Amino acid sequence: MGLDGIVAIGWRAAALLSRPQPVARVLAPLSASIYIGVDGEILWLGGPADVMHPRAVLLSEPPDPAGLTADDAISLPPCGVSAWRPEALVEGADVAAALRRGAARLAQTALELGEPQGFGARLADRVLQFPLAGAGRFADTLAEACAADDASAAAEAALALLGLGTGLTPSGDDFVGGAFFARATLGRLGGSDSASWGQAAAGVRAAARGATHPISAALLGDLVDGHGWSPLHDLTRALAAGDDAAATNAAQRLVRLGHSSGWDLLAGFVAGCAR
Repeated sequence: MGLDGIVAIGWRAAALLSRPQPVARVLAPLSASIYIGVDGEILWLGGPADVMHPRAVLLSEPPDPAGLTADDAISLPPCGVSAWRPEALVEGADVAAALRRGAARLAQTALELGEPQGFGARLADRVLQFPLAGAGRFADTLAEACAADDASAAAEAALALLGLGTGLTPSGDDFVGGAFFARATLGRLGGSDSASWGQAAAGVRAAARGATHPISAALLGDLVDGHGWSPLHDLTRALAAGDDAAATNAAQRLVRLGHSSGWDLLAGFVAGCAR
């Protein structure tokens, strides 16, 4: 299978593909994108208009997965572009406080983003629907633990959500990932106990390997370390700067991810920013 040239690449993907003669194999061919494995790591091939991620390799034309099956070997084109890495936030407790205030404001206007899906229903105070019905209590417990800065309780609550839902990245994984992404960000800003949350994140990452799909486990592992899709980073930066217009734009792009993944991430992020 021939692939067009690389037009953008995430920092994690760039590090893997810079190794001598990387061997890529298909993990999951989707309708217009492909998850691949390279040296035991998971990367994602997409088209030029797709969203950036540390594991993303965006091509000049969307990859055609027709005829591909799992474990097929594919050759990747050479990479001649600089790696994408989100801009770091300026550290400080005042920045962390601004991020929390911004997330609270965003939650109040979430319905302006569209019809909430998955755990996004929590942002509209709606009852969660199948297959998430009954999971609200676990999401509430995780949110309460975040508000109390109780990393251990948050990790325990997260375990009940892992693997909950459908698709390659179940809603429970994305909600947990959004919450722990927020805590990792707050920890770096000095607005949370980074050591205890780091330990909790390690526990969630380890548990995910046996509780959910390997692709989702890898993406969740990135999120708990504070790495994710570009709209999530853009949203964080806008909220911390008090730029509500930019935050709304980023949130609109975020909720377009997948069927409900973006909404699940947003709901988890808001929960993780609670105080």
